[in-house]
Amino acid sequence: MKDPIGQAILDYQNNIAVQDLKTFSSVAGKAIMPIEYLFRAFNEMPKLEQKALELSSGKVLDIGCGAGSHSIYLQEKGFDVTGIDISKGAIEVCKLRGLKNAVAIDFWHLKNQKFDTILLMMNGIGLCGKLYDLPKFLGHLKKLLNKGGQILVDSSDIKYMYETEAGDFDFPTDQYYGEVPFTMTYKREKSAPFNWLYLDFNTLKLHARQMGFQCQLILEGPHYDYLAKLFN
Repeated sequence: MKDPIGQAILDYQNNIAVQDLKTFSSVAGKAIMPIEYLFRAFNEMPKLEQKALELSSGKVLDIGCGAGSHSIYLQEKGFDVTGIDISKGAIEVCKLRGLKNAVAIDFWHLKNQKFDTILLMMNGIGLCGKLYDLPKFLGHLKKLLNKGGQILVDSSDIKYMYETEAGDFDFPTDQYYGEVPFTMTYKREKSAPFNWLYLDFNTLKLHARQMGFQCQLILEGPHYDYLAKLFN
């Protein structure tokens, strides 16, 4: 599998000439992700992420850990943290940066382990891909969660991206408006298209309750983003 984001993270870690990581989506068109942002320290993180790390407790699972900034911060605070990512390049960098438990694995393949806190930062719930698959996604999270545990997730309501000049909304008719197909390109390497899910809070809350979770809005960000806590 091609791994443009992993290669970009590796290049940055190894001080190799880094080019822009480019993304393309049906909603936002072309955009650039600064690689150095994935290496940010706690004081450089958005308040939503800082709050999630402050609320973390017990044994922690960081899903889609990227370059490991959240996991490493918690490890330095004394937490037992496992960072997982499908990107082998990202996990290699996590290990180089000192993360003790860094595993290259698909979230769906993680089994027979339990955690007190599960982190889904940087819209990690986007891994679900489609709203249709959200019950299955939440069900798998539930299997990984200890009794009394918590899932901390940040996401965004991207409704505003469909607003017309007339002030109404031009939503797609065949899918939930937060389902966004993406591709990533780094140097000459391009990912296969993948689906990424953005969830408004009310939709998350509805599906969480249907799966037996309580869902609490913890904090709202400056641009339609939020941090939520799911617990049983």
